[in-house]
Amino acid sequence: MHYTFDTDSNQFTVENGGERKLHDLYSSDSFDALNQLWRNVGWAQRFSYQFTWLGRPIIQLPADMIRYQELIWRQRPDLIIETGVAHGGSLLFAASLCFLLSKGRVVGIDIEIRPHNRAAILSHPLAPLITLVEGSSIDPSVTAEVRALVNPGETVLVVLDSGHTKAHVLAELEAYAPLVTPGSYVLVADGVMRDLAGVPGAGSDWDVNNPAAAVKEFLGAHSEFRLESPEAVFRETQLAPPTYWVDGFLRRVS
Repeated sequence: MHYTFDTDSNQFTVENGGERKLHDLYSSDSFDALNQLWRNVGWAQRFSYQFTWLGRPIIQLPADMIRYQELIWRQRPDLIIETGVAHGGSLLFAASLCFLLSKGRVVGIDIEIRPHNRAAILSHPLAPLITLVEGSSIDPSVTAEVRALVNPGETVLVVLDSGHTKAHVLAELEAYAPLVTPGSYVLVADGVMRDLAGVPGAGSDWDVNNPAAAVKEFLGAHSEFRLESPEAVFRETQLAPPTYWVDGFLRRVS
């Protein structure tokens, strides 16, 4: 696929397989193409590896975090379960919103929580709102430990952002989606891997071995969930923001 952006004529041209289409440079079609190109180059350049939240690296696209914030504000869950801890920025992001809402707490699960990251998280002012669980997120003993942290009647939101193979994400969905309360969500990160073929650093099998493929298979067997992006709180345009969470919002409807 070839893109041509001409700021003199204000035109944007797409050539694909011998087909050529011409668009207004300042149209939504142009924005979508630039969005996809920017996202892919950003992935190769590790763009998301330069942001922090309250002092800890977060390793997420800011646009995805804003949408996540909108969802937490609307759902106001009692418990947020996140797989994948890394430096702890995402846990602190969720915990800070719980603090502001005066409601909720966060459980973070990771196969390895490095000592310096654990120390930084547990010494943070928001530490009282965070519980860390170390071990594979799909280990039955770990899932049982997490289930025991859910109190009767609590509303639960789940975020899956640890291993990103299809098999791992599918196993996480089977383990943690049942904890999600009706009307709430399970969020699956990095479905964008599906669309990164040819991008430097992308795996050779990412077109089929990715979180979005796990979501598709899971939904085929679980009618109680459906793919549903939360309604935007404020949206004066219909432009799609850049996201790594492609096909990542699953709402429990029953």
